[in-house]
Amino acid sequence: MLQYLVLVGACFNFFGSLPYLVQTLKGENQPNKVSWGMWSIAPLIATAAALSAGVTWAVVPVFMSGFVPLTIFIASFLNKKAYWKLGLFDYLCGAASVLALILWAITKEPTVAVVFAIMSDALAAVPTLVKGWQYPETESGFAFFAGLISALTAFAAIKVWTFPSYGFAVYLIVINTMLFSSIWHLKIKKILGG
Repeated sequence: MLQYLVLVGACFNFFGSLPYLVQTLKGENQPNKVSWGMWSIAPLIATAAALSAGVTWAVVPVFMSGFVPLTIFIASFLNKKAYWKLGLFDYLCGAASVLALILWAITKEPTVAVVFAIMSDALAAVPTLVKGWQYPETESGFAFFAGLISALTAFAAIKVWTFPSYGFAVYLIVINTMLFSSIWHLKIKKILGG
């Protein structure tokens, strides 16, 4: 019965990210295309790897962590105001992220695939972490908070505790917390009186 909690988390992730999607379509957010593009690929590969290792319901939050960025990545091309200038740093992170995916394709081992998917996703996150810290007004943190809640629900559905079943979910908790904090750091500091 607890496995159905992941569906609630997936819905929270999707509907919690809708404002980011709408803001991107309006040109209010300026997503980093390297981050959002790679964020759509790596989790979808991790989903395939987890499914091949027999993971069932626990993979839903991982799938959603790829599907939602895919919609935002596509939306970033639909409004010219939703543009963030990419630099050498962004391209290097993207290339390293792609390399991690290629290494996964060579191994075809579920545990190794999840490790490389995490590496790929983390390298893709670096440009948005930096951008969120330096230009928080170009991002919206609630989508990352929704991703955090969704990732937390994965643990309710895990039946066999293997790295392919929990590895990417743990990573999603860490990275979504970091992304949310990078965007909201000034607000958090103000709330804490600093």
